[in-house]
Amino acid sequence: MTVSARLAELGIELPAVAAPVAAYVPAVVHDGLVYTSGQLPFTAGALPATGKLGAEVTAEDAKGYARTCALNALAAAADAAGGVDRIAGVLRVGGFVASVPEFSGQPGVINGASEVLGEIFGDAGRHARAAVGVPVLPLDSPVEVEVTFILA
Repeated sequence: MTVSARLAELGIELPAVAAPVAAYVPAVVHDGLVYTSGQLPFTAGALPATGKLGAEVTAEDAKGYARTCALNALAAAADAAGGVDRIAGVLRVGGFVASVPEFSGQPGVINGASEVLGEIFGDAGRHARAAVGVPVLPLDSPVEVEVTFILA
C-alpha cells in the first residue's frame, strides 16, 4: 500500500508545509534520507498552545501536539522528496518537550509522534528516538519534533 493510500485510509490529510521561523529550510534530502528541521505543532499557521509541561500544558494535550509535529514533519519531507509516496519509512525521531524541572513524562508526550508514524508506516515506522526535556522552545511551543525519513 502506498503512503498516500494509507493516509487516506486513516483519514489523515497532511498540512501545508509550515514556513520556517528562522534561517533554515523545512527539510533536506541527502543520500537516501530526508532530514526535517524541528517542527512545531502549527495548525492553520498558529500554535494551539504555549507554555510548559507541568505548568500550563497537560501531558495529554502535548501528546496530541507531538502527533501534529510528526505530521508537519512528514509534510515537509514529502515536499522536499517530491511526494509522500517517495517516503519509505522512519529512521529516527527527536522530540523536545518544554517542561518544568519536576516533569519527567517526556517519553509519553513524544509517543504522540511515534504512534502516528507507526500507524502510517507500519513496521517501516519503527525508529530510534530521543525524548528530551528542555526549559523553553521557539515561540514558547510546548513540543518540537524532528524526523529522519528513509526514501523509497
